[in-house]
Amino acid sequence: MQNYIEKLEYRMKLKGFSPKTIKSYTYNTQNFLNFIKINPEKVSKEDIESHFANLIKKGYMSASIKLNYASIKFFFTWVIPRNIDFVKIDTPKKEKKLPKVLSKKDILSMIDNTENLKHKLLLEILYSSGLRVGEAVNLKISDIDVDRNIIRVNQGKGSKDRQSILSKKLKEDLLKYLCTKRDNDIYLFSKRENHIVIKTAQKIVDNAAKRVKLNKKVTPHMLRHSFATHLLENGTDIRYIQKLLGHSRLETTQIYTHVANNDLKNIKSPLD
Repeated sequence: MQNYIEKLEYRMKLKGFSPKTIKSYTYNTQNFLNFIKINPEKVSKEDIESHFANLIKKGYMSASIKLNYASIKFFFTWVIPRNIDFVKIDTPKKEKKLPKVLSKKDILSMIDNTENLKHKLLLEILYSSGLRVGEAVNLKISDIDVDRNIIRVNQGKGSKDRQSILSKKLKEDLLKYLCTKRDNDIYLFSKRENHIVIKTAQKIVDNAAKRVKLNKKVTPHMLRHSFATHLLENGTDIRYIQKLLGHSRLETTQIYTHVANNDLKNIKSPLD
């Protein structure tokens, strides 16, 4: 089995998959092979459906099952080519959940009540530029173009480069923070010779929310959701928002039209 997994990892690296995707696909495929306990070259459509049924029984969400589907499909397409019609394999429909968004007031309160300059700057960038947490922690100092108010995101999701906006309001904090950096620092949010990890960034956001007593679990991705929603409410064209977020499909960005209050704010409640 290990030989198959090594071939899978090799194929994904050749195709330029991100380390996160490689880790996820490898884990899912290994889990599947452990479940079926037969030679992968003898796997049938029914074996795969049985695995998915087991995941559903265990309480896996549809998004997790979809990821398992993609992992197994890749394995039997590129590692052990099998004549399996994946189109006819049923998977649960994806739950339609709306993004969780914070108010601008709450976000500014989180920022204003964060004294640690590095932590404050991370909050400012996550919200004002709409970066994914993995993109934020990987930012290099050279990715910041202060003169043009631009942040370059190198090899974001899908191994794509893009640009996002740099808020003029955070420039003062940015310049103060850069003055504290060592000459050999490469990463903006560095820790020793590397950058801070995602878990650290998540903890920084969570602690900032607790400081201002927001009675909810706040994540870095909620700041990204808020960035997109607030831009939409301010009248920014959705196609520009799509580019800033790095979405391949406009449909992905359109989810924010369901949480933006552009139309709702013009409707008067019968209680008012």
